This record gives sequence, C-alpha cells and structure tokens, in this order.
Amino acid sequence: MNTPFRYDFVGSFLRPQKLKDARKNFEEGTISQEKLTAVEDECILELVAKIKELGYHVITDGEFRRSTWHLDFMWGFEGIEHQKTVEGNTTFDAEAAMIDDTYMTGKISVKNHPFVEHFKFIKALEDENTVAKQTIPSPGQFYAYFTGAQLLNTTLEIYGSEEAFAEDVIKAYGEFVQEIYAAGCRNLQFDDCVWGGMVDAKMAVALTGRKGQRLEDYKKLLLELNNQVVAQAPEDLVINTHVCRGNYHSTFFTSGPYDTVADYVFAKENVDALFLEYDDERSGGFAPLKKVSEDKKVVLGLITTKKPDLEDKEKVISRIRQAAKYIPLERLCLSPQCGFASCAIGNKLTEEEQWAKLKLVKEIAEEVWGE
Repeated sequence: MNTPFRYDFVGSFLRPQKLKDARKNFEEGTISQEKLTAVEDECILELVAKIKELGYHVITDGEFRRSTWHLDFMWGFEGIEHQKTVEGNTTFDAEAAMIDDTYMTGKISVKNHPFVEHFKFIKALEDENTVAKQTIPSPGQFYAYFTGAQLLNTTLEIYGSEEAFAEDVIKAYGEFVQEIYAAGCRNLQFDDCVWGGMVDAKMAVALTGRKGQRLEDYKKLLLELNNQVVAQAPEDLVINTHVCRGNYHSTFFTSGPYDTVADYVFAKENVDALFLEYDDERSGGFAPLKKVSEDKKVVLGLITTKKPDLEDKEKVISRIRQAAKYIPLERLCLSPQCGFASCAIGNKLTEEEQWAKLKLVKEIAEEVWGE
C-alpha cells in the first residue's frame, strides 16, 4: 500500500491553538523543549486520529514540528544557519512572509537529521489501513534556494563553483534518504516550489538571475539533481513530487500554465507521481498533462486550501473528466492543491472547514473511481 491514493492530501495541516501557544511560550523561554515536544506529540496524535476517522489511507504529522514546509529541513544540515527575519524575506501576492532568514555558513552535510526521529513517531501510528508519508523540499529546491539571485555569491564563496555545491546536495540528500528509509519510510514526497516558480517567465528570471539558454540549462540541472537522488534511493521507496505555486497565509507566489516546465518535470523527472496545483485559473489548462510519462500518476489538486468555500462537486468531476482527455483516468487521483499550512501561520480557514475540504475530496473520488 503506497501513495498516491485516489483521495489524498499534500501533507500540512492547520496548527491547533494549543500548539501555537506552546511554540510561542517555548520561544519566549517559559516552557522547556520537553514540554513543547509533549504538546506536539499530543496534537499529532489527535491529527492522525482525525485523518483515520475520515477514512484516508495516508498519514503525516501535519508538519506540526516545523515553522515552514522547507526551511526547518534545511536547518537540519551542517553548514546552514538561520535567524528571525526583521522585514520578511519573500513576498506572496503583496504579503511579506515573516519566516526566518536562512543562509549558508560552510559546506553542507547531514547526519542524524532531526526529521528522522520525527518520522519514527508517525511511523509508529501506521496500521493495516494507513501508511506514513514524509514530506521534504526537493533536492532542486534546496539547490535553487542557495543558487538563486540573492544567495549565489555566498554559495560561490564557500564552494568555488555551482557544480561543487550540486555534488554536495546530491550526497547529503542521498544520506538523508538512507537514514529515513532505515527508520521505516517507504513514502517520500519532494515539495518543489522551483518548478512552480518557473511557470512564470518574469518570476523565473527574477528568482534565478538567469534567462534564455542559461535558464534552460538551470532547469536541466535541477531535473538532474532530483533524478540523481531518486536513482540512489532504495527501489521500494516511493518518491512523489508536489509542484507548488506558493501558499503563505492563503496567498500565492506565481501564476502561469505548466507549459514551460512540462518537458522537464512532467516528462523526465523520475518520480512515481506528481501532485499538481489546479485549483484556479492561475494554473492554466490540462493540455500539458499529455507530456506526463506513462510511468507516473498525477494527483489533481482541484480543491483549494486557500479559502473555506466548498467547491461544486459536479464542476470538480467535470474537470477530472477534462483532465482524463490527456492522461488516462486510472492514472489520476484527487487532492487539495497544497497543504493547509505551508507555514505555521496557516491558511485563512478553520479546522472544521479544513476537514470539510477533505471530506469533499473523498466523496468526489469515491464517486469518480468507486474506490
């Protein structure tokens, strides 16, 4: 039993208020790490119980031990440091993201990454109906973060060349994959905002500092990074990719159809499935799906986590039928377009509205696929 399932989800969930309070108290020094961990454990147990109650076959820890979907993972590497931001460091649809400034101080490596212990907790909650999934930023995402327009010079000061840094990214990710596999992980998800950023031509240039052939070569390198890590992974480890367009506090980062990345991630990224955002017109049409290689499934993110309004069931079913013109229905699944809380701040809906979204996903999937 492996991901993706006919009804699935990306990974993150809204943080309960008691968890937000505990993290604030910890940061202010009024409770210990042990107390914070106890609250995290309690909230994760409650989350998993709810996911199982809804009848889903995949479980995650909701990313409850993280502040963001990607940076906390990076902080687990030697050579990476972070500090509280003052002005915000990324703008999402005119809203500055108040997430930690993260930077490189030396060559990267990984050993005993904290996410491995985090996974062991969720792994122990698997049963005959559920499997645990671990979400991490993709190798390409990690590489792009430190070789984009803002941080490239620092990376080159440490490594001398982008090629040398790429080699260490592949090596470090390979070591992490082996660690988490040894901890029992058989379902790993690469979350990737780089491909999501590349769909917007102007944003792609601004983010990477590259254009024309240099930009195309950069895309090829990102694809190769991801594929090399996949190639090194154990054969029975399922690896999927979620292509994200930004999801901070119900805002977005980029807009545009998948045409400019389809020849790379759709056709040539050697993962088992793609979770794709298709919740509004910003994602374009389904025609690029014809480029998805025949060995991959596609999870259509047709239900939005950005607002509480429930989608019209018949309209969603109609869109699934439209997508099936380009990729067989048996290779399609359904999920929300992204997590409910890519950062601790979460999206603008309540926990009950969150669960209503997942109920709707399941109802539609059962009607379409009968399973």
